[in-house]
Amino acid sequence: MNLYPDIYIKNVKDIDVKLLEKHKIKGLILDIDNTLIDYDKNPLQGIKEWCNDLKTHGIKMCILSNTNKVYKVKKIAEMLDLEYEYFAHKPSKKGFEKARKILDLKPQEIAVVGDQIFTDVWGGNRNNMITILTKPIDDRDILLTKIKRPFEKIVIKRYLKREEKKK
Repeated sequence: MNLYPDIYIKNVKDIDVKLLEKHKIKGLILDIDNTLIDYDKNPLQGIKEWCNDLKTHGIKMCILSNTNKVYKVKKIAEMLDLEYEYFAHKPSKKGFEKARKILDLKPQEIAVVGDQIFTDVWGGNRNNMITILTKPIDDRDILLTKIKRPFEKIVIKRYLKREEKKK
């Protein structure tokens, strides 16, 4: 079980064309909660411009969310003009395969971007995709995520220690 991300960044807007080209990434599967929107469902400031910029460089994107609230995902997807899958049951492979088909790319050309190790990173790694872990944009979480956060901190600490040794 590989829980380490390939890349760890502050937030999704740290992903630029240079980073994507370096890793030969042509498409992004984006998480929504605490990656694109905060706990109150407010989009990350500048997210629409960021998304449009990547699109002008030919980067394909779609949203893959575990939420069962279709209206929440649809609202952000429409704002960003992206296709989406909701109630994905990440880290299950099924949702990632649906997203891969939307992007029409090979798994190694896709990066999964999200704030959770046990859903986004683990699921992306299980599907042989590149994984980009972001820090959550809000300190608040739903109960299930709150329960997982202390375990994620342990994994992140070990990951950062491993990365430091590589230098």
